[in-house]
Amino acid sequence: MNDVKLYSTISGPRDAPALLLLNSLGATQSMWDDQISSLERRYRLIRCDTRGHGQSPIGQGPYVFDDLVADALAVLETHEVEKATIVGLSLGGMTALGLGVAAPQRVERIVCCAARADAPPMFVQSWHNRLDKLDEGGIEAVWQGTVGSWLSDDTRATRPEAEELLKQGFLQTTEDGYRGCAHALMGLDYLRHLGGLNIPTAFIAGERDVAASPETMKRMADACPGSDYIVVPDAKHLITVDNPQGFGVALCRALLLEC
Repeated sequence: MNDVKLYSTISGPRDAPALLLLNSLGATQSMWDDQISSLERRYRLIRCDTRGHGQSPIGQGPYVFDDLVADALAVLETHEVEKATIVGLSLGGMTALGLGVAAPQRVERIVCCAARADAPPMFVQSWHNRLDKLDEGGIEAVWQGTVGSWLSDDTRATRPEAEELLKQGFLQTTEDGYRGCAHALMGLDYLRHLGGLNIPTAFIAGERDVAASPETMKRMADACPGSDYIVVPDAKHLITVDNPQGFGVALCRALLLEC
């Protein structure tokens, strides 16, 4: 039995199709704020905080992706949703792929953003490095090493309030929650399953993302038959905030919506 009940919110028309948003490691559901008004006009919109993040409990770590997938399915159960479109970014995008692999009957469509599907040695080492930083300086030190890959210099200079909101959410992340999710990422192994994913899927990359590069995401799209591949121009890793307008256009295409 799943040991964690995530904090979640729901909005939008009761009779609309369901859409579940899944967050990046270190982020809360506020990372989607720029997209909410558009999405909740069209969907029964569900947001949640990952275990150990925001207002969600920690659970027992370290985690594996099966835990994160089970958490997401439990959120759907909480809101009595049988089937939903899943949109996730980074850790959330990986979890979205996991839902498609483990529970395809519960998934209408997947939009996987700024993510990867495997864990090569250099990727694993990068997480060991971040955990060393966590041990040395706490979650504040990890934030200082993360924000430059999340947001462009222009965003940080012209929209400091967006950076501050992300920072406050990041600092709510517990050390055990961050550590647990990092261990899940080290075991990421969905790439070999993408060829059998029979769910409409789109991959959205940020043009300037070094954490989940456009080339990495193109390989994922190529491995997933019939998928769509979209690049958001001039965007780093947290594309929902770094280029919200460009991301909105890409998301409309991925969801087959008119913008």
